[in-house]
Amino acid sequence: MQIHVVRNNQTLAGIAQAYSTTVADLIEANDLANPNQLVIGQALVIPIIGSFYWVQAGDTLWSIAQKFNIPYQNLASINRIPINQPLSIGLRLYIPQKPKSTAEFNAYVEPRGTTVAPILETSARQAAPYLTYLAPFSFQALRDGSLKEPLLNNFPAIAIRNNNVLMMVITNQENDQFSDELGRILLNDMSIQDTFLNNIVATAKKYGFKDIHFDFEYLRPEDKGKYNNFLKKAKARFSKEGWLLSTALAPKTSANQKGRWYEAHDYKAHGEIVDFVVIMTYEWGYSGGPAMAVSPIGPVRDVLEYAVSEMPPSKIMMGQNLYGYDWTLPFSEGTIAKAISPQAAIQLAKENNVAILYDEKAQAPYFKYTDSSGRSHEVWFEDARSIQAKFNLIKELKLRGMSYWKLGLLFPQNWLLITDNFQVTKRN
Repeated sequence: MQIHVVRNNQTLAGIAQAYSTTVADLIEANDLANPNQLVIGQALVIPIIGSFYWVQAGDTLWSIAQKFNIPYQNLASINRIPINQPLSIGLRLYIPQKPKSTAEFNAYVEPRGTTVAPILETSARQAAPYLTYLAPFSFQALRDGSLKEPLLNNFPAIAIRNNNVLMMVITNQENDQFSDELGRILLNDMSIQDTFLNNIVATAKKYGFKDIHFDFEYLRPEDKGKYNNFLKKAKARFSKEGWLLSTALAPKTSANQKGRWYEAHDYKAHGEIVDFVVIMTYEWGYSGGPAMAVSPIGPVRDVLEYAVSEMPPSKIMMGQNLYGYDWTLPFSEGTIAKAISPQAAIQLAKENNVAILYDEKAQAPYFKYTDSSGRSHEVWFEDARSIQAKFNLIKELKLRGMSYWKLGLLFPQNWLLITDNFQVTKRN
């Protein structure tokens, strides 16, 4: 599979011809609503096995082979050219597909309100073949140790049908806000804690959850040790049932990082206690802040390189956003950016006749436009290039895999790139 960035005056037919594929395959792979209106800078996934490379000035067979980590003799043989033949600029060479590594993938799905939106179930069905875990968000812990259940609808059935481990996400949320007081009660009152664990076990058995996932955020710093002890207790209890235990962690870069989000999350202890963690490596660019990439590769790398210094890489899942934001400029405190899917972002660039740019440092696409009211906007989102950069980091650091927040926003290229890069582990 290959990623092509649309240039000025290119057509889908011309791109298909260049890569020896068909217009129909390009339309399907990229979910192109109007294939006759491509956007300059738009990244397209080319659904072919392997990839092509066009010889550039200064290239040699050896240098190209080094670039793609393939013996130059093999490259010559595959392309039926003599080893010592000079390469002409513009010559198309076929690069074979690299062996795939195994990885696990999770996706959260968050029903809100009194009913499950049909788009959420549709999105779960489409994503489930590419997932190891499916995670309805969330069971909210209550102060007496009971649980407030989310809308589950057909999610358990979808997980069973696609051989997904159903992940039971449990949060310390009250009124949709993380509560340190609720966390204090659950971690310090042993009677309530025992009731809490009993209710988790009963509920997990009722619905068929096989991974219990604690997303406890904004805990008091003084409860860090209590949280670690609670996880040890939970691990012993859930192991008797044959279940996994996982946690969500704030994106730290040091053990003593200050801030309400970070201090009670002990990377080293979680790495020793739980089966795996999801590190929330996104929201640098967030709805209430200034315009920037949601998950820029540099800060993501910094967090993950710290994480692998504290726990085995095989226990780490990189968190990844499936969305971007549309900010109104100039940014001012109190304004909220609009969440936007990758597909919607491309459509927005098309409607406003602006090119999509790519920030090489952040490894993220973006563009600016002016709306009908004369207001300036800046949009950052995800595309095939930014996701491939994250997949490369997973392979480099030998991580367990990736966890997506959240389903319901269209991004068809992501799922195709999973199959091109990895063999998805199915545990259920």
